[in-house]
Amino acid sequence: MDLVAVLAIVLLVAGILGTLIPLVPGGLLSLSGLYLYWWHSGFAEPGFLALGVLTLLGVLTLLAELFASSFAARAGGASWETTGVAAIVAIALMFISGPLGLLVGLFGTVFLLEFARNGDADQSARTAVFATAGILASTAIQVLLTTTLFVGFLVAVFVL
Repeated sequence: MDLVAVLAIVLLVAGILGTLIPLVPGGLLSLSGLYLYWWHSGFAEPGFLALGVLTLLGVLTLLAELFASSFAARAGGASWETTGVAAIVAIALMFISGPLGLLVGLFGTVFLLEFARNGDADQSARTAVFATAGILASTAIQVLLTTTLFVGFLVAVFVL
């Protein structure tokens, strides 16, 4: 196996790991590994059908990364302003106290802002739970998609 193939596989694995780390674009890393290998193979491997399916998985990962937690927060009743402020606070707290800070910051910010907006503690808690569950579900979906992309790549290139 040559250096470029190893680098492509490293990028695909980094994509899986990147989905577990906030602000690391796991889908983009996976797609980079896929297209690096495709370019290096003279656009021969993986074939066009496999490339299309794997690209779709990568794009779905990017969409989940960008929008899934926001849609979950909105489904729970959060306003767009709350969602935006909560994302900023959660990211800032993640740098201070890691993933736990992200989750606590997200939950707390959504709860406080929604409570200030509507005065209903039960509804505010429900909205905060939706937002927090959304970010966890988004991460799980991203891990599943990038892992599937990686396995699909290995099968398309080294088995078929």
